[in-house]
Amino acid sequence: MAFVRRKGNTYYLVHNVRRRGRVRQLHLARLGERPRITDDVVRQVNRNHPLLSLNWPGLREALNSRVELFDPRSEFMQKLIHSLRALNLDLADLSPALLNLSDSPQTARDIVNHLRLLRSTLDIKLSQFERAERIEMPGGRSFR
Repeated sequence: MAFVRRKGNTYYLVHNVRRRGRVRQLHLARLGERPRITDDVVRQVNRNHPLLSLNWPGLREALNSRVELFDPRSEFMQKLIHSLRALNLDLADLSPALLNLSDSPQTARDIVNHLRLLRSTLDIKLSQFERAERIEMPGGRSFR
């Protein structure tokens, strides 16, 4: 049975195997600091370990139901807040003139496409928060 294990700040997908009467952990995939089982991870594990039959929906559900995501003091939430602040500052410094000076027009298109994707993700997340019970932020602020 496969499961997700944290070692330091990194998460791994591991599977216990018995060899010569001893149980050893087989590292199937490195999931990184924010564990996600993507289609690429599934393909990689299936390619490298074709004899293993894993419950991918169950593993994804186990990751999605982790309690630490909702703990405001968790390391995950602190990193998320830090990343959002850094992204906000980086985007504030980005100007269209810088994109035009880029040597590669493909890079400029990639940045614009990612910005559009980010905008739609933010719109979806903000509307989810607004539809949820009115969460009172400290100081009586709302999300918009």
